[in-house]
Amino acid sequence: MNDLIKMQETAILVGCYLDNRDEERTRLSMEELHELADTAGVEVLDVITQNRDRVDSAWYLGTGKIDEIAQRAEELEVDVIIFNDELSPSQTRNLDKVFDCKVIDRTQLILDIFAGRAQSREGKIQVELAQYNYLLPRLAGQGKQLSRLGGGIGTRGPGETKLESDRRHIRKRISELKQQLEDTVRTRQLHRERRKKNNVFQIALVGYTNAGKSTILNKLTNANTLQEDKLFATLDPTTRQLELPNGLDVLLTDTVGFIQDLPTSLVAAFRSTLEGVKEADLILHVVDSHHPDFQVHMEVVDKILRELKAEEIPQLVVFNKADMLTEGSYLPRADESILISAMREDDLKQLLARIESFALQSFNEMKLRVPVERGDILSLLHRDGVEMEQEFNEEEAAYLITVRVNKENPIYGRIAPFLLDKPETVEESW
Repeated sequence: MNDLIKMQETAILVGCYLDNRDEERTRLSMEELHELADTAGVEVLDVITQNRDRVDSAWYLGTGKIDEIAQRAEELEVDVIIFNDELSPSQTRNLDKVFDCKVIDRTQLILDIFAGRAQSREGKIQVELAQYNYLLPRLAGQGKQLSRLGGGIGTRGPGETKLESDRRHIRKRISELKQQLEDTVRTRQLHRERRKKNNVFQIALVGYTNAGKSTILNKLTNANTLQEDKLFATLDPTTRQLELPNGLDVLLTDTVGFIQDLPTSLVAAFRSTLEGVKEADLILHVVDSHHPDFQVHMEVVDKILRELKAEEIPQLVVFNKADMLTEGSYLPRADESILISAMREDDLKQLLARIESFALQSFNEMKLRVPVERGDILSLLHRDGVEMEQEFNEEEAAYLITVRVNKENPIYGRIAPFLLDKPETVEESW
């Protein structure tokens, strides 16, 4: 029976402080590596770093430090050694000869976590594709490493298959996964186009991992998305309908959390999912205001948004977790920002009001006179308008209506004859 109980794996974390790399960024990166190990269910027994002018191309660190780590690993009897940077194939092969335990890097650790978190078909395909792209150039000389793949960290997904098979088999699988991903992306794109056609105001929740995006989604929409105080608690994007105080229905989408040094293979694989951010009318950039490095987190998110070419989309910075701030805490001023706690009802109401003000910027206020017999026009306005007011004029047998309608809505052509005042945007649309 004891053989069936999986013991928690133990690890040593290894990092490198480079002269040309910001020391604070490296410190943050090492702390995140510890959090990533915790998220993966690994107990960290020691952290070893070295200051260098550059990474050793063959061993990552100096050979003396590598020998020291090997001796420490033997003393602690650890299961895995985790390096904070992505190792090259040659570095991996060299280190595998020195250590009598698994050797993985930051990229492999994140891929392992994603493999355990992906729930949707698309998410699983994207993770598996990223894993195979990572593993393909590392197959040569991996016999010793592969012989240890009996479970545990770094072995989820394709790690459990026979990776000793030839490169042709791996490339064929990559090709199959890409085709499957294209099919799911095509379906997702159709849904996006349908939402655009229906003029639905779309909001994307973005932010550093564990900033509280899923909590905000759940609180605002009564969704049941998983929320944990862990990195990458949710992986698959979730879209829910949200009704604003004025009755306008919008769509709120939670995206995968960002992180410093997110593996390029993973960014590439998840680009189709993140592409949805570019379709948003408003981005809610959620920030953990309690985190000591929240400004660095914001820079990482802004960088990825620039890479996605989404930096021009209107953005509201939501400084979350205000309930955890101490008195006198300082937050940078942003042109458009709000400080809230997702756990406080009044704060959520303030957030909804701010979202509503953004949404209404996409609407024109119009005044119309609609004859009573034109029920079709009344139905259109009730369906697509917000903050609608109407008054019946008996003498004219018509409704006098004040309504807000989305500037991009194609119903303009049908309601134009009934407008009392014609905004320039409407005239141009004719």
